[in-house]
Amino acid sequence: MRRLAIAQAARVVRRGGVIAYPTEAVYGIGCLPRERAAVMRVLAIKRRSWRKGLILIAANVEQLLPYVTLPPEPRRTQILATWPGPNTWVLEAAPGAPRWISGGRDSVAVRVTAHPLARELCQRVGDALVSTSANVSRRPPHRRALRLRQDLGRRLDYLLTGPLGGQAAPTVIRDGASGRVLRP
Repeated sequence: MRRLAIAQAARVVRRGGVIAYPTEAVYGIGCLPRERAAVMRVLAIKRRSWRKGLILIAANVEQLLPYVTLPPEPRRTQILATWPGPNTWVLEAAPGAPRWISGGRDSVAVRVTAHPLARELCQRVGDALVSTSANVSRRPPHRRALRLRQDLGRRLDYLLTGPLGGQAAPTVIRDGASGRVLRP
């Protein structure tokens, strides 16, 4: 049953849809990063400016390479050692990375997720996914599918339900150039 739900979620995403899905700590809202209309829907659902930028999650590093450039050693090894896992890094944007993902900056926040459903979803989609918390900005992110469905369900094309990853708080965000923690 779970495999069918993941396959359906992937089909919706590949068609340009917006979905919610479980991540390490909370439910996320996502879509394909290059689908501008879908990204704008995500931002409208959250009531968030595109200038804040968005996090991308992936099943593997290769899915992130169209969007970011890995730094040179030794930082590269440090970053790769934290993946897959609940570690988000802000890396230099690759040429052609969509401005609506980077917020107009020269960097993009990315993570290789260890969450099994999110990871399989990225594998089935064949690309990284936008991953922002499933909530209206300044409201608490959703940790329960029922509450998410009641609050945002009509605005989503699909809700992939499942257990969260057990993290108590959203992932740590670090600067890929310095290693400095940007969000604990």
